[in-house]
This record gives sequence, structure tokens and C-alpha cells, in this order.
Amino acid sequence: MRSGNPALKDSTFLDLGSGAVVSRDGGAMTLAGTSNKTGVLLLLAVLTGTWSWSQAFAADGTVNPLLGAYLWGGVLAGFALALVTIFKKTWAPVTAPLYALAQGVFLGAISAVYNDRFHGIVLQAVMLTIGTLFVMLFAYRSGLIKVTENFRLGVVAATGGIALVYLVSIVLGFFNIQIPMIHESGLIGIGFSLFVVGIAALNLVLDFDFIETGVEQGAPKYMEWYGAFGLMVTLVWLYLEMLRLLSKLQSR
Repeated sequence: MRSGNPALKDSTFLDLGSGAVVSRDGGAMTLAGTSNKTGVLLLLAVLTGTWSWSQAFAADGTVNPLLGAYLWGGVLAGFALALVTIFKKTWAPVTAPLYALAQGVFLGAISAVYNDRFHGIVLQAVMLTIGTLFVMLFAYRSGLIKVTENFRLGVVAATGGIALVYLVSIVLGFFNIQIPMIHESGLIGIGFSLFVVGIAALNLVLDFDFIETGVEQGAPKYMEWYGAFGLMVTLVWLYLEMLRLLSKLQSR
């Protein structure tokens, strides 16, 4: 059982000591409970995202000097909370909502920046992300996409390759060096973004399968928050890649 999402790995629903499913007196994980908690996390992200969006620019259109703090503060806080959640799954009922709040601050700020340059791009990215979520859910539930071992291996390998490219790109950026073409609005850059969006979408399928497996194995109730957190990690990635793709298309 694998997922390209770092939050949902092989041992997520297993007791690390015995390899058996963990049982708790507080009830078992359910699909409905995970869905409800995913909705809560999304709502929290929207609330803080709306706030940071409203703070990104002054009334005269000038950039708020604190915009960088919103961007980096949201990113770093979200990253720290994600790590805590991954290593302390029992804390997910607290850390997952905090992660959503932090990511909302970051997403609202960066969305305002994109929308200032490409008016209307954020609404398009949101609609495409939501549409992709439901399409992939339908494809998974209907059996159009079957999660086989080879499918998992392929998606995980592609996700790891993308992560490596982005990591190298970040490191080179400190030396003012850019990987040619993939970040530009040419055909190669657009093709790369389409590929990344596709892999992010396929990760949703792995996340659905992983959560369903946890429900079938009777994972403890707090894992509903953890499953919702893992799904949101993929949704945030998918939304950001949609913004990248749309910005490249509108730059042509």
C-alpha cells in the first residue's frame, strides 16, 4: 500500500511496533467522518486565505510590505505543522486544522499576487482543482482507474522525480541559476506543467485508496483528521500547479 503523498505512506495506518492495525476505544475511522473533516480543513483554509488576500494590497493598489511575511510565514508554519502531523499522527485533530489555517494564509497571499498579474486566474484554478477532485473521485469509485501495484509505483516514482526537479531548482535559484525551459511559457514549460498537474491528480486517486484501506482496516478515529490532512496536502499541490499552468498559458 503506497501513496505519492508523503503524509500517506505505507505505515500510516499500522502500529509501528507490531505491524498490526492500531485499535482505540474512541471508535473507528469512517469515510463520512474523513470527508466531513476534509471539508472543515478546506473551510479553515478559505477563511485565512480570504483574510490574507484582502491584506496583500493596499487600497491604492500598492503591495503591502507584509506580503512577504504572509507568504513565508504561511509556508514555514505549514511545513512545520505538516512534519509534526506526519510524525505525531495522534496530534492530527489539533495540528491538521492549524496546518489548514497556515496554508490558507500562504495560498491567499500567493493567489492575490497571481490574480493581480492575471485577472481571473484564481477562480479558474479553483474551479479546475475542484473539478479534478470530483472527476478523479468518480474515476476511482467507478473503477475506471484501478489502483494496482504498478500504478502505485509509477505515480510514486513520478512524484519523487518532480520533487527532485523542484528541489534542484530551488537550490540553483540561490545561485541565480534556473533550469531552462520548464519554468517558461514555451511548449516545453507548458508540457511540463501539464505533466505535473496530471501526476498531482493521480495522487488524489492514491489518497482515496489509502484512506479507504484505513477505513476497511478499522483505523482509530483520529485518523480521520490525518486522512483529511493528507488529502489536503495533495489538493494544495494541485491548486498551485493549476496556477502555474494557467499563468504560463496566459503569458503566451
